[in-house]
Amino acid sequence: MTAPLTPPPRVVVIGAGIVGCSLADELTARGWTDVTVLDQGPLPAPGGSTSHAPGLVFRTSPSKTLSDFAGYTIEKFRSLEVDGLPCFNPVGGLELATTEERWAELHRRAGYAASWGIRGELVSAERCKELWPLLDARKVLGGFHTPDDGLARAVLACRAQMARAEERGARFLGRHTVTGIERDGGRVTAVVTDRGTFPADHVVSAAGFWGPVIGRMAGVDVPLLPLAHQYARTGPLPELEGVNDPRTEASRPILRFQDRDLYFREHTDRIGIGSYAHRPLPVDPFTVPVYDEAPVMPSSYPFTPEDFAPSWEDCRWLLPALADGDIEHGFNGVFSFTPDGMPVLGESRALRGFWLAEAVWVTHSAGVARAVAEWMVDGRPATDVHGCDLTRFEDAQRSPAYVAERAAQQFVEVYDVLHPLQPMERPRPLRVSPFHARQQELGAYFLEGGGWERPHWYEANAPLAEELELPERDAWSARHWSPIAAAEARATREKVALYDMTPLRRLEVTGPGALAYLQRMTTNNLAKKPGAVTYTLLLDESGGVRSDLTVARLAPDRFQIGANSRADEDWLLRHTPDDVRIRDITSGTCCIGVWGPLARDLVQPLTRDDFSHQGFGYFRARETYLGHVPVTAMRLSYVGELGWELYTSADLGLRLWDTLWEAGQELGVVAAGRSAFNSLRLEKGYRSWGHDMTAEHTPYEAGLGFAVRMDKGDFRGRAALERAGEPRRRLTALLLDDPAAVVLGKEPVFLDGASAGYVTSASYGYTLGRCVAYAWLPPLAAGTQVHVEYIGEKVPATVAEEPLFDPQMHRIRR
Repeated sequence: MTAPLTPPPRVVVIGAGIVGCSLADELTARGWTDVTVLDQGPLPAPGGSTSHAPGLVFRTSPSKTLSDFAGYTIEKFRSLEVDGLPCFNPVGGLELATTEERWAELHRRAGYAASWGIRGELVSAERCKELWPLLDARKVLGGFHTPDDGLARAVLACRAQMARAEERGARFLGRHTVTGIERDGGRVTAVVTDRGTFPADHVVSAAGFWGPVIGRMAGVDVPLLPLAHQYARTGPLPELEGVNDPRTEASRPILRFQDRDLYFREHTDRIGIGSYAHRPLPVDPFTVPVYDEAPVMPSSYPFTPEDFAPSWEDCRWLLPALADGDIEHGFNGVFSFTPDGMPVLGESRALRGFWLAEAVWVTHSAGVARAVAEWMVDGRPATDVHGCDLTRFEDAQRSPAYVAERAAQQFVEVYDVLHPLQPMERPRPLRVSPFHARQQELGAYFLEGGGWERPHWYEANAPLAEELELPERDAWSARHWSPIAAAEARATREKVALYDMTPLRRLEVTGPGALAYLQRMTTNNLAKKPGAVTYTLLLDESGGVRSDLTVARLAPDRFQIGANSRADEDWLLRHTPDDVRIRDITSGTCCIGVWGPLARDLVQPLTRDDFSHQGFGYFRARETYLGHVPVTAMRLSYVGELGWELYTSADLGLRLWDTLWEAGQELGVVAAGRSAFNSLRLEKGYRSWGHDMTAEHTPYEAGLGFAVRMDKGDFRGRAALERAGEPRRRLTALLLDDPAAVVLGKEPVFLDGASAGYVTSASYGYTLGRCVAYAWLPPLAAGTQVHVEYIGEKVPATVAEEPLFDPQMHRIRR
């Protein structure tokens, strides 16, 4: 007899908007057919953000992940129709530039499009006029045209996917208000509504701006803020009479006038106008009216004409046809913003089986649904989602005050020209290392990451830069940069420098099963004597690089891990056996990197222990004292020079800094920042997880095969690596040919005139006298000529052998 098949898990999706409907379709297509979708409003338009969404789908984004999500949304919705009506209208998109700054930004956006494989072209003002005849071309410098973008008909797409999911066994229930989430033993067990309880093995909150309400029921924090966004429609325009088919409503591209925070789309003989130009209008999700008590629908708030008045003048300035027109209808529509503008996705570790698919716009809806369905069914999404992972926010970034302030700023900045290094203005400072006061005294220029204040260079080192001859930079690459970074890099290569490494996440792993556990979880062999430090990787089951770690074995059953993010801790904790304990020690500790040829001269006189190469070898660790300060010293170098990472408790951090600073004066010690650090690490070819590689890449593709020991026994991801063939792409080192040329990252790389890949990380290599860029490309021989497109200019570059600097490791191992 054939054994009975295991029944599919029971899934309850909360929210029947575009995300919930898309997810039901994706799950049932993968065989999880016991899916119930609940919503408090009537179906198929229950009154959330989907019910009023204007449906714009633009793929081009600095985020490859968001571009991939939008691309799948277009692909899927183009295949759907309801009652003969298409769910997607590929009218294209047109972004306008009315200032030189925006025109340069559109060149960069064209670069993103080429990097991510999106069809698009920069066009003249005359061509903009052809695409949008109502436009005053005299006001425009040019545009960026993406012919495959367009308008999603979100409610129709919901209906189409509901029908497909229902055919496979799913059910959709409107007028069911969720009132509670039941749990047992740390797992979700059911969803309680005003019309009954629904048992569940998995619950997905796809409730949109109600996400925090559902999250509170589950005891899970959902860091998003609902905000109202103005949308208005004009009265009928003679210029549009008979132009558009009422069945599809629009024939001309979606128009974005980002210099005034506006966008436009056609509604048959009217124009719809969306504005981000007004003040943030936050909405408390706990006070949103229920469907039957809302004047129109819960997500539609009364229009505030006074907020729209300046935008209306801008509309008439750009589109003369509106000069004699008026606004026929308007509303303030509610949707979700997070502190960093990205979705919130993934399963809660605190409540297993409880998933979030929140802060998702129609633009990315089907792509997000596919990723979450893959995550639930297969254990991992095929698309890199680390920038959307619900674990990405630090505790300091999850307070209601922080979420409200940062999410409101995300609304303000939706269409702003933002530099990739541009820091948030507030709330700062939030997290500071124990050295912060000394850094301020040295004139540190701080940027921010993970809430941490991070020095990028120090004005105290300005005199060291006066003698340097550096190529002049363009205005864009010169933002948040200083020639002082070159002086700090030189000081590191020639003398010795102190680097604040405190923001590096530190985990302590202890217990009798610690070694066996870490051996199973990581790729390298950690079965070494205490005092050994090992570089290793976390892989998922498909062999993708989830993160890279440094693991120091400080005692037989005690390890210290240098990790990248909260996601690493979350991943490790999900798989921790009973005889292992993991503790985050980041906040209670600090770290100084002491690097340079004189590093030993600085450190050795402060300790009785032997810090010679023979007495303290490379990739070794030791617990000792420097002066009065107990430290854990690890002989590591992320900059390609002799030196140590020195860890101590936060209360002794300032004493450690002062001890090193005083001892280093006769050696010419300097404090150095992240700008020099990034230059030095790229010269040495050290990868940065999240920039150079992600879970989309295998160790062999990323050039990290040396950190994999297939002979050590089984480990997570090993079977997938055994099945992997020869890499069809590689993380490739490039040197720009022109000593004055600079790129910043995410630019497209062209081979024989065609886009072949994209830059991950880049920085000027002050030791090499060339800009170093790493890029994902097909396997190419050293010496191959390519071009990197930077703000519309194709810059020649050459594939280089790795490592570019000190290939024999003489400087580190002396």
